[in-house]
Amino acid sequence: MEQAVTYVVDERDVAIVTLNRPEKHNAFDDEMIAELTRLFKQAGEDTRVRALVLQAKGKSFSAGADLNWMKKMASYTQAQNESDAMGLATMLQTLYTLPKPTIARVQGAAFGGAVGLIACCDIAIGSKLSKFCLSEVKIGLIPATISPYVVEAMGARVCRRYFQTAEVFSARRARRLGLLSESVTEDELDSTIDGIISGIVKNGPHAVAQSKALVQWVASQPINDALLGETSKLIAQVRTSEEGQEGLGAFLEKRSAAWIKPAAQDNAGLEK
Repeated sequence: MEQAVTYVVDERDVAIVTLNRPEKHNAFDDEMIAELTRLFKQAGEDTRVRALVLQAKGKSFSAGADLNWMKKMASYTQAQNESDAMGLATMLQTLYTLPKPTIARVQGAAFGGAVGLIACCDIAIGSKLSKFCLSEVKIGLIPATISPYVVEAMGARVCRRYFQTAEVFSARRARRLGLLSESVTEDELDSTIDGIISGIVKNGPHAVAQSKALVQWVASQPINDALLGETSKLIAQVRTSEEGQEGLGAFLEKRSAAWIKPAAQDNAGLEK
C-alpha cells in the first residue's frame, strides 16, 4: 500500500513532503494529519534540512477533508470532535512555526483545509490554473482551525467575504490577496521554486531561522522604546555569534561563507 505522505531530503538538503493520494485529490484524514505532523517535526529537528517544500501528486493540491473522515466526525461527541480538531490545529501550528523556510507548490484545486496548509507556509508558488475555495460553510461548517493563518495571509476583511460566500477564486486573485507569493505557469512551478531555494541555501541557516521568528514576533509588538531595545540587543547578539562572525568575515574577505556547499559557491552573490 502506497504511503499517503512521502518524505525525502534531496541533495540540496531540502525536505520534500508530498501529499500522495492523487486518486482522492489528496484529501486528508486524521491519519494523514498525524503523519504530516510527524514529518514536519522531523524536518524541523533535522540540522541538515535547510528548507521544506510541501507539494502534492496529481491534478489537485488538496480537496481538503476526506469524505470518509467527515462521515466519522459526524458521529463523534463534542469532546471527540474537539480532540480530532486539535490534531489538525497541531499539524498546522507545527508547519507554521517550523524553524526553516517553508514553500508550498500549488497546482489544481486547493479547497477547505488545504488553503490553511498554504497559508501556514512562508512562501506559496501556485499555477495560474489553480483554484481556491474556503468551502466549509457549504456543508454547514466553519474554517475555524485554519482561520488564524488564513486571516494573517489574506486579511480580515477579505476573509469576511470568502469565509461566508465560499466562492471559488483564481490564482490571480489569490496572488493579489496574499495567499500566493507568485502565480506562474505550471511549467514554471519547479524552476521558480528552485530559484528561491538556490537563494535560501546561500544564506546563514541560523540567520534564516531567526529572521522567520523575528517576523512572527515583531508583527504582534507595538513600535516603542522597548521594541527598539529588544531588536538592538538581538542584532548585537547575532553580530557576535559564530555564524554572524563567519558571515561578516566572508563578506569582507570576498569569499564564500562556510555554510555554502561547493556546488552553490559559483553563484554565492558576493560583491566583487
